[in-house]
Amino acid sequence: MTMEYTKVNLILNPDTELNREILIAELGNIGYESFTESDLLIEAFIPTSDFQKEDLIGLSEQNPSSFQFKFTSEVIPDQNWNEIWEKNYFKPLLIAERCLIRAPFHTEYPNAEFEIIIEPGMAFGTGNHETTNLMISEILGEDVKGKTVLDMGCGTGILSILVSKMGANKITSIDIDSWAIKSTKENATNNNITNLEVIQGGAEVIPDKKFDFIYANIQRNILLMDLPQYYKALNKNGELIMSGFYETDFDSIKGRALELGLHFKKISNNEKWIATVFTLK
Repeated sequence: MTMEYTKVNLILNPDTELNREILIAELGNIGYESFTESDLLIEAFIPTSDFQKEDLIGLSEQNPSSFQFKFTSEVIPDQNWNEIWEKNYFKPLLIAERCLIRAPFHTEYPNAEFEIIIEPGMAFGTGNHETTNLMISEILGEDVKGKTVLDMGCGTGILSILVSKMGANKITSIDIDSWAIKSTKENATNNNITNLEVIQGGAEVIPDKKFDFIYANIQRNILLMDLPQYYKALNKNGELIMSGFYETDFDSIKGRALELGLHFKKISNNEKWIATVFTLK
């Protein structure tokens, strides 16, 4: 699999964890597929055919009172991204001794109760990020057999595929990005999954029905905005599992959930990231 990508180097002012989180979410909304961070900057990757300098200028001018950023860009020549991922980034990953995540090009990997094949490309959602790992660990502890599931911000579809393999009845997978919709559909096919409904959009496209489980691995500000829609879509005795935010964001997430009438159940953490579970009684 070869594709030419453009790498954008972004320097924020002020450079805070929250501002980085917001910027990465906004870049994801306009087509950026992968990110790496260092102490000095964020590197964002987008297919060269989709790169528009004007999009970044517009984004920089969108909220000038919040934070600003400077950027430079460079084209990365065509290369085999599978080989790059295999060599440098994406190794077979075993989570909680039960869920194996691997790419089609992997040839050596352990056996596991659940095996998920993900075509990584440059997409987020290979299980290596702490929040994806947290979500999978929480899901593995739930009984989803015969249940309905809503997967918000589905990315590569990894959570949707897992719960399908665990026996969920029907899964609705939603993401705002077209690349995520395509990736989820392709990965579902590669894993012989047929009970996924994949929809492009945000919380406004949630179907008018109830779900037993709702998963949302999304940036904090979006979670706070969309929590009322999750509440309306959750069945009685259903569970909402959320991640994508830091420990310092927990009080605001919990406060909003309790205001709506949800009940706090548990919290787990991985480094500075957390996942939390709420129920509707």
